[in-house]
Amino acid sequence: MERLQDKRIVITGGNSGIGLASAKAFAREGARSLLFGRDKATLASAHDSLAGHSAGTIAGDVSRLEDLDRLMESASSTFEKIDVLLVNAGVADSAPFADTTPELFDKVLGVNVKGAYFTIQKALPHLADGASVIITGSVVNELGMPGMSVYGMSKAAMRNLARSLTAEFADRNIRVNVLQPGPIETPIYGRIGLSEDEIKGMSEMILGKVPANRFGSAEEVAEAAVFLASDESSYVRGTELNVDGGMTAV
Repeated sequence: MERLQDKRIVITGGNSGIGLASAKAFAREGARSLLFGRDKATLASAHDSLAGHSAGTIAGDVSRLEDLDRLMESASSTFEKIDVLLVNAGVADSAPFADTTPELFDKVLGVNVKGAYFTIQKALPHLADGASVIITGSVVNELGMPGMSVYGMSKAAMRNLARSLTAEFADRNIRVNVLQPGPIETPIYGRIGLSEDEIKGMSEMILGKVPANRFGSAEEVAEAAVFLASDESSYVRGTELNVDGGMTAV
């Protein structure tokens, strides 16, 4: 039997990158996922790519609480209960500290912190006892990187949130962990507000710090997500699982 047989899963940011790769890995293990994302076209494509293992799609923005209400209403009517919640939606807009605007600050914190926090709060009444909550973090939580102060701060907040919720949800046996990717080839790099030359320079700088000598793939992160979603991780709580090619180890 597959490791996630009949698991009911909700994924925010499920229309591309790590979210979609995870949905495909979950499907291979017997689960069905409800995908949430902002782009209707990529949601439709993601739904088609899951070949019957998608429970549906919902278009919306995690920073809008009314959109989260719609998501959880749909999840409740589709699944009754949620076994796995992958809190994956995020943005990585960046700028040097001196050039960071209030608009950039509000956007990143609105999605990465407010969006993640209230995704979990809105899902809580619908989570099955013993459910797994997986928050997509980043190694920037542990590393200082030029131009990434707001993004790094937002991901550091997720690390503490996982600890707090681990204690708070203990009575329902709900485990909360952070899936912490390092440099991964995903579409997010094309949406961070940098020029192609700046992205190339940043990529070369990052790659020099990775013992694996390459960027990882979304599929490699998805394999770690399967572990955290499965009962194999039943004694793993309140921690982060680094999938970073050794970047934070040396």
